[in-house]
Amino acid sequence: MAFPSNGLSTSIIDMTITTNFNKATLETVSLAKIGNPLRGESLKTSKDLCQFGEEDKEILTLAFLKPFKNLERYHFHHTSDLSLHEMHCYANTIFDQDERFLTYSRKIARHLYDKTKHPNIKSGDLCIALIRGVQINGEICDAISVVKSESLTPFLEISDQDGDLQLTTHNGIYPDKIDKGCLIVDYDKDGGYLVYTFDKGGSETNFWVRDFLGARARKDDEYRTKQYASMCTSFADEGLPEEMPLEQKYRVANDAIQYMSEAETFDEKHFHDEVLREPEIIEQFTQYKDNYKDEDGEPIATEFAIDKVAAKKAGSKIKGNLKLDTGVVMKFTPDFAERESDILERGYDEKMEMKYIKVFYHEEL
Repeated sequence: MAFPSNGLSTSIIDMTITTNFNKATLETVSLAKIGNPLRGESLKTSKDLCQFGEEDKEILTLAFLKPFKNLERYHFHHTSDLSLHEMHCYANTIFDQDERFLTYSRKIARHLYDKTKHPNIKSGDLCIALIRGVQINGEICDAISVVKSESLTPFLEISDQDGDLQLTTHNGIYPDKIDKGCLIVDYDKDGGYLVYTFDKGGSETNFWVRDFLGARARKDDEYRTKQYASMCTSFADEGLPEEMPLEQKYRVANDAIQYMSEAETFDEKHFHDEVLREPEIIEQFTQYKDNYKDEDGEPIATEFAIDKVAAKKAGSKIKGNLKLDTGVVMKFTPDFAERESDILERGYDEKMEMKYIKVFYHEEL
């Protein structure tokens, strides 16, 4: 493998869950090559656990944990009983009987191979690692890291051979370019464990999260804040009348995010009164929200403790650029949104037979 030089972030912080990797260490690793059965490709798993020296442990630990920084939290889900959930059962056995890690890591590889039922899914290298010392809210937990790389990264090596320097090329797995991964933490077993996951290229098939992992987002305050904030920004973009000026739509979105950045808990009636204010906009918002569902098709939550980080991230997605057919581009900011009615004027010039926008300001910056 080739590795980046920058270190691992100290922690992932949330109002309810703090995940810290600082003292985590790699215990053991199992390897596999996962083909696509629809193309007649095979599955190959390692006969023994991967051997590595103490000098490689730190960098390997980084490789198997770094991809899971700043990811949303998931949990295993089954419609009737978690005891029937394959990945939950495999993880449970490994956590309870770690001497069976090799056997059950092979089962995980076989499960992934069996779920590879889409022609666009690429073959790749699979690494399954047992990690010790992951901290959840200060509690020491084990974790299983499963990463799949579907492409190799070329890199160069200068070596000393026979008294001279030689340049050789290699192909390896680069942690920043791992295509798919999940981190299953031995925390909240009855709730489906704490699972971090990503899939950089398989959103169209959805097989990694849905079919292989059988996971759903944990509907905690971070999730609820993100969903509601995202709905607010999409409402400003899609739900308001098309003829409404962009700066007014931007103000609605910015006021919504500003409210969520300042309030501790979300109160929808107070939100209507303070942010939307106008009865017509409140009615349009209510209609839009009634048709807005979360990823499981359920109505969006309207009561939750606000997660400030999630609200801030949603605010960065607000569209604030006004492009004119004369080549002028105006970029709105939160400061502008607070006083747009006082410093911006729209009109129509009869002589020019063109619309105009007048902006007042004190000085150029």
